[in-house]
Amino acid sequence: MRRFRCPLGRLLLGAVLMTGACEEPEINQPGLLGGWTTAGCEFSRSPETMTVGGHVVPVTSERLAAAMARIDAGGRTDHAGSYAGLEVDQERVRAIVYRVPSATFDDFIRRAAQDACIFVRDAEHSLSELAGWQAGITADLDTWKSRGVRISTISARHDGVGIEIGTQDVERARREMRRHYGRSAPLIFVEEGPVTPVRSRGVPTAPQDGG
Repeated sequence: MRRFRCPLGRLLLGAVLMTGACEEPEINQPGLLGGWTTAGCEFSRSPETMTVGGHVVPVTSERLAAAMARIDAGGRTDHAGSYAGLEVDQERVRAIVYRVPSATFDDFIRRAAQDACIFVRDAEHSLSELAGWQAGITADLDTWKSRGVRISTISARHDGVGIEIGTQDVERARREMRRHYGRSAPLIFVEEGPVTPVRSRGVPTAPQDGG
């Protein structure tokens, strides 16, 4: 799964519209990564495209973008205890929504989707829960720096798996941060070098087949 992370100073409260693998969801399967689809997925659609630098690339259709905006807005407000995030797959003209199972939020997604194709998958943690963890770790950055644990990036995974910690010393960070926050803390450690400036990439999209 390809991910975009935020450098310190531009920390996100949630990685929304993030990229992810595009395997077909296991429809109507219980448990994590099980899920269901909205009625709009019964209809096939051709991806919309534009030409950039002589290359034809897919773009998000207006209808799908509007449905995603409605779901994201409702998820962050009325359904914050369930909503984890979403990603867009322009090639297949669909979006994938991750949420802690909630019948009320599911009903909202069905209405908000209208005729757009939305895959709904289970998540372990909601965006609001991960935002709390992210805020706490961010507040402790000076402490970790004084202990020699240099954190490059912090981001809440859009699929609700946990908080991703980018650091040059993965093993040390894992050992000391789990000792401090507890072994049940939803922390994921990845090797990442010093902070470097990044440019805005616009709305990230799911990688195509083989990507």
